[in-house]
Amino acid sequence: MLAIVALITLLLTAFGTGESTPNASRIGPAPANRLLPSGPPSPQVIALQGALRIQLPVAQSRLTAIGYHASGDGATALQPLGSQANPGTFTRLARHVFGGAGHGLRWFQLAGGEGPGTAALDVGALPGTDVYSPVDGSVIGLTPYIVNGRRFGSEIDVQPTGTPSFVVSITHVKPDPALTVGSSLAAGTSKLGLLLDFSRVEEQALARYTQDAGNHVEIEVRPAAALSTP
Repeated sequence: MLAIVALITLLLTAFGTGESTPNASRIGPAPANRLLPSGPPSPQVIALQGALRIQLPVAQSRLTAIGYHASGDGATALQPLGSQANPGTFTRLARHVFGGAGHGLRWFQLAGGEGPGTAALDVGALPGTDVYSPVDGSVIGLTPYIVNGRRFGSEIDVQPTGTPSFVVSITHVKPDPALTVGSSLAAGTSKLGLLLDFSRVEEQALARYTQDAGNHVEIEVRPAAALSTP
């Protein structure tokens, strides 16, 4: 009897129960549809700054995660829509008791930076993803984006229609050749360019919540006067 029990135990240990299989699927490669041309996103507002509405700049099928972090370069705090996916202890306790976590858009609070904690919006996607304007407006600036002395695409500054007192800045993007200063843009329709790979340039905080290097489009909103200040 002891020999039979030992044999059964050995077989179970050697071959396992198969419970680890779901975990393997969660850390596998991205779905194949993320390797295909993405096209424009469906209209979806993800953040607010007063009357200014920031729409999702990449197709929903390409979205990996949304995060916010501080920025000390004059950017204003944004109001995230949806619920925070990594809240503090007291918020988690309140949600457990009273509910309210919701099942809609989820975003992460990222560490780093100075200033308002939601001043910079990171929208994650794979490199090469088509990036579209997050607002209606016109291009007022195309400036080389320099990191460690090297250029990585451009900072695209857009003056939103209806809220000209703000400027929306988009980085981590290789601009489309057709994009020029003065170009008119429609939110979610006008293509800005392609998402660049920053995995060898900087450690990206969004990577903690994605299955890749955390590449993303970065969006900030500044007062128009601040942009023109030397």
